[in-house]
Amino acid sequence: MKNSRQFRPATQLVHGGTTRSGFGETSEALYLTQGFVYDSAEAAEARFKGEEPGFIYSRYANPTVDMFEKRMCLMEGAEEARATASGMAAISAALLCQLRAGDHVVSARALFGSCRWIVETLLPKYGIESTLVDGRDLANFEAAIRPNTKVFFLESPTNPTLEVTDIAGVAKLANQIGAKLVVDNVFATPLLQKPLELGAHVVAYSATKHIDGQGRCLGGVILSDKDWIDEHLQDFYRHTGPSMSPFNAWTLLKGLETLPLRVRQQMENAGRIADFLANHPAVARVIYPGRADHPQADICARQMKGGSTLVAIELKGGKEAAFSLQNGLEVVKISNNLGDTKSLITHPATTTHKNLSEEARDELGIGPGVLRFSAGIEDIDDLIEDFDRALSGL
Repeated sequence: MKNSRQFRPATQLVHGGTTRSGFGETSEALYLTQGFVYDSAEAAEARFKGEEPGFIYSRYANPTVDMFEKRMCLMEGAEEARATASGMAAISAALLCQLRAGDHVVSARALFGSCRWIVETLLPKYGIESTLVDGRDLANFEAAIRPNTKVFFLESPTNPTLEVTDIAGVAKLANQIGAKLVVDNVFATPLLQKPLELGAHVVAYSATKHIDGQGRCLGGVILSDKDWIDEHLQDFYRHTGPSMSPFNAWTLLKGLETLPLRVRQQMENAGRIADFLANHPAVARVIYPGRADHPQADICARQMKGGSTLVAIELKGGKEAAFSLQNGLEVVKISNNLGDTKSLITHPATTTHKNLSEEARDELGIGPGVLRFSAGIEDIDDLIEDFDRALSGL
């Protein structure tokens, strides 16, 4: 699309980054190919030298994947992107590509279970030190800085308790010491929060979540400026092979077309459910970034364009009540996924965060009564009635 940067997000997500073959197809073309044919031996040599534009091998780049990357760049305001096979491939590549033995990482402690495993377990295996801090207080990041600190890492809002971290504040600290800030932005989506505009250097997504949003495929994406991609990520990506399948890229392109519509409805439903649950006698607390009683409501208002599509719920009856509620729901399905058109609920202590120690879960507020609700696009009255019915059995 010509001059696509002048258009608003909803338009960019339908048209941005599209390239067409000579057939002029309406939908993006799906290029299921491993390699590419060259007109001559000289042309192959020139392409491998980087003297001639074009594709070489789908592990490096692919026309369909390239369209997805370009569309994400337009949405995020990034110069370059690399799509990966999953969200965890994006997180691990974003961190490992720029670190070496002797470096130090400061990370917020509230992370998705697999992200925390990378910081706590994987990085030290390669001689990379890490420090976990309470990300709710900027002073904790500053106190953890060492002479060898190279990367700050956080997700905001966090999984599953929806804590919020001051992204601009952490970015300022990173700039002061020449470090890079990597942000996992999956809970906010690029529609509700733009970490690069807040000063972050790298943004990563599990495209499996809201970007696909319909339970169909896995995917991830890393976005940054061209210099960072060229210096740190490109060779790592090319030689370690975390690249995205062209079919998944095509599916995700279709998902991006409806992302604003889905997120708008999901966010509205999440806010209504949060308000309903906050007044229920069986509920100990509700955490939702769109509510005035969120612990970091001032930061939410400053860096987010709306609440999340997720709600953290803590029931007074602990694990027994949490399981009973899940089993009593009819419309809302039990699943550890999120960002789907279907409303989903999970018990983090026994699923996504079960590998953390009980002490670590308590530290993060992931008690036995905590549930994570991901709002879908169903009729809100059906969702409220579903929760009301299930809660009446507690």
